[in-house]
Amino acid sequence: MTTLTKENDDSSSEFVKHSSLYQEFLAEREEILKHKWIESERLGHDIGFERALLDWIRKHRDSWRAARRARRVDNTAPHA
Repeated sequence: MTTLTKENDDSSSEFVKHSSLYQEFLAEREEILKHKWIESERLGHDIGFERALLDWIRKHRDSWRAARRARRVDNTAPHA
């Protein structure tokens, strides 16, 4: 790999890490992991990521996204 290619890869990687889409992905993943922990504790065994993911999507994703959108709008609205 040439130095120029490595620099481009590093630059692209940094861009992705700071993108709003990636940040949303990380926040959603964190919520899914919390849900996995809570449900696993409640049931007394590890439910696994896939089950937690599907359960969280079905039960919580819409309201979680709506709440995040509302917070984002509140944070960008001009304050008097």
